[in-house]
Amino acid sequence: MTTVELEPIRSRLAGLGREHTPADVAAALRAEGTVVTDAILLRTLEVLRRDSVGAGILEPLLRLPGVTDVVVNGPAEVYVDVGGGLQRTELAFTDEAEVRRLAQRLAASVGRRLDDASPYVDARLPDGTRVHAVLGTLAAPGTCLSLRIPADRSFSLADCVASGSVSEAAADLLIRIVESRSAFLISGGTGSGKTTLLAALLGLVPATERIVIAEDSRELAPRHPHVVRLEGRPANAEGVGTVTLTDLVRQALRMRPDRLVVGEVRGAEVCDLLAALNTGHEGGCGTLHANAATQVPARLEALAALGGMDRSTLHAQLAAAVELVIHLVRDRTGPRRVAEIATLAQDPRTGLVVAEPALIFDRGGPPRRGPAAARLELLLERS
Repeated sequence: MTTVELEPIRSRLAGLGREHTPADVAAALRAEGTVVTDAILLRTLEVLRRDSVGAGILEPLLRLPGVTDVVVNGPAEVYVDVGGGLQRTELAFTDEAEVRRLAQRLAASVGRRLDDASPYVDARLPDGTRVHAVLGTLAAPGTCLSLRIPADRSFSLADCVASGSVSEAAADLLIRIVESRSAFLISGGTGSGKTTLLAALLGLVPATERIVIAEDSRELAPRHPHVVRLEGRPANAEGVGTVTLTDLVRQALRMRPDRLVVGEVRGAEVCDLLAALNTGHEGGCGTLHANAATQVPARLEALAALGGMDRSTLHAQLAAAVELVIHLVRDRTGPRRVAEIATLAQDPRTGLVVAEPALIFDRGGPPRRGPAAARLELLLERS
């Protein structure tokens, strides 16, 4: 049964003013001139249910063990990531209209608008799933959906070691970084495991310390007895009510944090974070998109410019606020791992902060010392 044939059925059922029953569906089919058989009725009920509950045909993918992402590129392409990179599935939507309806329903479930006047949306569903959608009016080969599924449990550092994403040598150093109360950033590309590792490290913070987390969309769930999680809020359908990450960082500073955490530094909030870490808030941390640890200062420059902070001021603040970068990579075959720990230091000749490799972790081998290895050891001696 095609979507075109179902449209009048949907219209008739919508006019009931109540939840429809199988008898209502059969009656609507007959009214449209369809010969009703058990097979046709069951198929129609399944399609109607799929279009009105959960994530439709994507539901089985969302329930797969270890799933992290489901992405849809128009009606014919559906991919899933269960830890080994995106893999194409055999699932497909009937047509573009079905993908668009699902995207609009998911957006509407959290009070967001998705139509030709507002053709994209980024939101978090009630179960914590992050959903991003772009309608086919902007995207080819059609409406695109990206679903990021929260982990069903928080991973400890021991779990990360067991999975191979953190070596034993790296784990020992990460423990010492947390104990030393060094301020650090975890960098890496999309899907490299930044949030997972940050949550694991926050689980190492002493139970006597208060952690305050600011995030655009709630993802961090560390195993810690004293955590306050602040979440940003987009504008509603009327265009009001926005709460930005910058707003949350400023509120977090008034909440007596022992550790201030920004789930992902992605805009002008970097100015407030650096200011906070320069006023006695030790052990602050966050995540940042970057292709390499050496690119972190330049990335922060670009973000600080959004907040009106010039280059020299950014580097002066950064030099005093952040000490370390933990960089993650995702190998071509899918596995994620800690690849490098770098220190941040100000070049006395230029005044610019540079990231220097301290330890490089090659897969399957011992860590290699970089030019900043001695500086890293000095920082960790505070623990």
